[in-house]
Amino acid sequence: MFGLNTLSSIEIDEPQYNLSDYQSAVPRWCPGCGDNAILTAVQRLCRDEQLPPEKTVFVSGIGCSSRFPHHMGTYGFHGLHGRALPIAEGVKIRRPDLNVFVNMGDGDCCSIGTAHWIHAIRYNMNLVVLVHDNQIYGMTKKQASPTSPKGLKTNTTPHGSYTEPLNILSTTLGVGNVSFVANAVEWIPDLLYQIIQQAFHHRGLSFVRIAQRCPHFMPGFFDGFMTDPNRCLLLEHENGLQVPENLTKVYQKRVDHDPSDINRAREVAAMSEAEPIGILYRNDRVECYEDSRRPRKAFSVEARREAINLELDKFAVHVGSRNGQNLEQDASHSANGESGS
Repeated sequence: MFGLNTLSSIEIDEPQYNLSDYQSAVPRWCPGCGDNAILTAVQRLCRDEQLPPEKTVFVSGIGCSSRFPHHMGTYGFHGLHGRALPIAEGVKIRRPDLNVFVNMGDGDCCSIGTAHWIHAIRYNMNLVVLVHDNQIYGMTKKQASPTSPKGLKTNTTPHGSYTEPLNILSTTLGVGNVSFVANAVEWIPDLLYQIIQQAFHHRGLSFVRIAQRCPHFMPGFFDGFMTDPNRCLLLEHENGLQVPENLTKVYQKRVDHDPSDINRAREVAAMSEAEPIGILYRNDRVECYEDSRRPRKAFSVEARREAINLELDKFAVHVGSRNGQNLEQDASHSANGESGS
């Protein structure tokens, strides 16, 4: 190589990935959309953790946030509305070696996807689930979602929403087998990154709700939290969120919160006077579903091939001296587990 000799060369055994390796199509979210901040935090995490793009998968449903896989330079699956979690679970059960992330909106997760959400918590597979909660259906032009505040006027509730919003955190903490629950806001990048990073390192289903601005259909909705830092309550702990020194002067409303205390986590989740930010709950002892389903005994390739051939032999048709009608009977008998001739 021009200008270099062999004495100054450096041998690198493993590939080194940079941010551009995790970037794909240019995001087409609205200017000021909080999804951009979440995307940046996740791409930074992939770079810092040096996740091989070919071993990383992003799965989504339908909605603005579900465009996420298109913007990652990894594998991705843009699924059906509300169906991101079963797809991600299918990927994980067959390929537990992959890093699997799920991106959903509040409508995607808490409306049509509710059953999958509840049972995904119960199964506790090793996934990182990021719920982008802007409290509105943005892609379909402002309809009330399950987390929309009471009284909000939308295209589907022109006189204001009549029902109380669903509390995502309280609901998740109420499901048996829950192992990791966190709350973040996308306008504090340092804390957003740290929370997603801790979610990634937790073994089990890491559920992260992220308050996210939709400047087009919910303009100014989160402005009060941004202009008044005292409306945010930072949950500090040596085993949870650790607030950088540069943020301590701005966010002075902080409390020591032990993530192992589920009763306290439920109290924090139910707060209405402040936005709790941090790790609400973590339990590393909850068994992952894929671990409980892992074969206890290893089988050789020969043993697997013999088992497959034995199973296929049940459907074998022996072509011999019989006519076509009898062959069909043989096939039917074989399919029913009866022996053929």
